[in-house]
Amino acid sequence: MPETQPTDASERSTDPSGRRLRHFVEWVVILAVALTMSVVVRDYAFQTFYIPSGSMEPTLLIGDRIIVDKLAVELGTVHTGDIIVFRAPREVRFKCGAHDVDLVKRVIGTPGDHLSSSGDTILINGVALQERWSHLEPLGPAITPRVVPKNEYFVMGDNHSNSCDSRYWGMVPRGNILGKVFLRVWPVTRIHWF
Repeated sequence: MPETQPTDASERSTDPSGRRLRHFVEWVVILAVALTMSVVVRDYAFQTFYIPSGSMEPTLLIGDRIIVDKLAVELGTVHTGDIIVFRAPREVRFKCGAHDVDLVKRVIGTPGDHLSSSGDTILINGVALQERWSHLEPLGPAITPRVVPKNEYFVMGDNHSNSCDSRYWGMVPRGNILGKVFLRVWPVTRIHWF
């Protein structure tokens, strides 16, 4: 006759209702962690935005969806040619009638740059800007000579003559910049890294 080993309470089969409770608690914890991570990622790392106007055509079209890298601004630098998303300065609503809180434009001038224009040519520190990105001419309103202040940026839409930008309402404070556009994800046929 085989010997039977005594079992302690931990080795006995558990109550089915206790197992269900443990699985429920595990799922609640997993969902809480996932929700927390998604909030942290959205608030501090990446966020998606929708393009509501044609001011960035032909680079970004109405209805495009983009992903913005927030850490690229928080931990990095902003350069001429970067496409940024920023909270609209108050003047935008008065001068352009814009109702959007967040805007997307291309950085043309960084702190200390001397900006002006001649015809359709943008001048930075007296040198013609080589716009190596898609854009639409004519320039539209001229850039009146100015110096970009410390911690501020001069921005324009790629659709130069159809963009309410720094030419109308001034500079974007660095604190208003939400992040740099690094990927267009929609429509699928136009996925593009920036």
